[in-house]
Amino acid sequence: MSNRINYEKVRPDNIKVMFEMEKLLASNAIDKELQELIKIRVSQINGCAFCLNMHTDDARKIGVDEKRIYLLNAWDDTDIYSDKEKAALELAESVTLISERKVPDELYDKVRTYYSEEEYTDLIFIIGQINTWNRISISMGNKA
Repeated sequence: MSNRINYEKVRPDNIKVMFEMEKLLASNAIDKELQELIKIRVSQINGCAFCLNMHTDDARKIGVDEKRIYLLNAWDDTDIYSDKEKAALELAESVTLISERKVPDELYDKVRTYYSEEEYTDLIFIIGQINTWNRISISMGNKA
């Protein structure tokens, strides 16, 4: 990996906190496959090649079907994802594009038909975490 600043060396405590959050999020109730799909979709929206490369590899390692990876940018135009997964992906898009879309009550209600309060909260933290990683990676010049 090449980057503008060796931020892991400059601010090791900051990265340590990010990795601790990753450990915490890995232990939540959200399906691991869905977590990777969310990370890929958010990274597509943000244009983070480094994270796209990492999370498509991670998805393949846990057995995500290639079609589910390839069709993510058109998730709402296919039946390959369940309604529950589609709700989470729609939430991921709205949170990632929050200045444009907000998170309307209708979307919140839709997501809550599939996910408990705890799971909704987990989804928000997963989405927030990958958005943070995307912003770190892009602004620091990480290359895929």
